[in-house]
Amino acid sequence: MSIITEKNDNKITRIEKMTKIPNILKKDIEILIVEDETILAMGIKLTLNEFGYSVCGVETSADDAIQHVKKQKPDLIFMDIHLKDNSSGIKAAKYIWQYYKIPIIFLTSYTDDKTIKEAMQSEPYGYLVKPYKDKELEVTIQTALNKHNYFFKHKSNLDKEKKHIFKFENEIIYDKTNSVVTKQSNYLKLTGNETRLLEILSDTPTQPVPFEKIQNYIYRDEINDICRLRALIYRLKQKFEINFIENVFDLGYKLKLLDD
Repeated sequence: MSIITEKNDNKITRIEKMTKIPNILKKDIEILIVEDETILAMGIKLTLNEFGYSVCGVETSADDAIQHVKKQKPDLIFMDIHLKDNSSGIKAAKYIWQYYKIPIIFLTSYTDDKTIKEAMQSEPYGYLVKPYKDKELEVTIQTALNKHNYFFKHKSNLDKEKKHIFKFENEIIYDKTNSVVTKQSNYLKLTGNETRLLEILSDTPTQPVPFEKIQNYIYRDEINDICRLRALIYRLKQKFEINFIENVFDLGYKLKLLDD
């Protein structure tokens, strides 16, 4: 795979300015490639190395990818959707995101609505359709890392064993470390969006979180639809059977916690 440059009369384009970061920083970023086409995987690895990134490994199945993540904990993953032995890259991505919060970029030749909809459920930070240009690869990496760092500025906190417990009325307890909610000692099943809502609100539990920040964290798109967020909150309140979220006028939403 060749590196595609975009220059006009020896002037650096806007895309190149966005992606020109010191190699010493890029080398600190370890990327896992999950791709069962050997030639393509080697091409991606070569391109990433040429851009200055470190590749911590190449895996060809979902199970191998998960085992690699458990041992190496890479900073970013390129994941093919359909892998060897009919294993699903989407299922692997869901597991990895749920338990390790590692940003994932899908690589695929599939663009049908069903595949895309299923892939979006695993919280990808990018979706590249084969064949793609090298510069698209680079820009997608930077976009994913910047977005991930925005929401997880203190990534080391994810590895701490200390649990973050939040208590509400009706004997409801939210264990943020394990993304678990219990109601009167019974586990409540939450959707992905409901879990993300609790995550973002519990980051600053004593302060209101701006509406736009909540929506960007949950939906990761540029469409700010407050009705969609209100509907999500209403459904979660129905599930909890209490009013546990306060709307602070013009500022955002805030959790209503019990005093310890």
